[in-house]
Amino acid sequence: MGAAHSASEEVRELVGKTGFSSDQIEQLHRRFKQLSGDQPTIRNLRKGSSGLADEINFEDFLTIMSYFRPIDVTMDEEQVQLCRKEKLRFLFHMYDSDSDGRITLEEYRNVVEELLSGNPHIEKESARSIADGAMMEAASVCVGQMEPDQVYEGITFDDFLKIWQGIDIETKMHVRFLNVETMALCH
Repeated sequence: MGAAHSASEEVRELVGKTGFSSDQIEQLHRRFKQLSGDQPTIRNLRKGSSGLADEINFEDFLTIMSYFRPIDVTMDEEQVQLCRKEKLRFLFHMYDSDSDGRITLEEYRNVVEELLSGNPHIEKESARSIADGAMMEAASVCVGQMEPDQVYEGITFDDFLKIWQGIDIETKMHVRFLNVETMALCH
């Protein structure tokens, strides 16, 4: 009973920490095990800034996935807006690689190049052009008309919120839990 009691207590803690149900945590644990090859951590394929390979354990995985948790239908408008802001803050930090509170052109270029690197039809220069154009668009949204000698330092979190205003991330940026039994019938 000790191990089972400890495991159920751990699941209750994760439910409280992440907002996922115990069934959802179980589904995510199965997915984590698939992604990790049944190992206790998922290792990133690229080197981190420290030179060591990044890795995350299941609790880290759940915490990250909780940013993509579907909106609870019982949430009021204030809670929905808080959830939206948390998702956007998480997304902002993915771009802000040096954690200085600003997404620079170089950081944005790196993300765009990485996202498009799997497409053999888009060359690195094209990815840079896409990033440069998007950054110019961000500057026009956030700063307005700039003087010719004015330099746009990068996107702050407040700028990021302005850019994403009116875009429905609540339904576009969430985990969809599929019924596994139904999926088996489809095959």
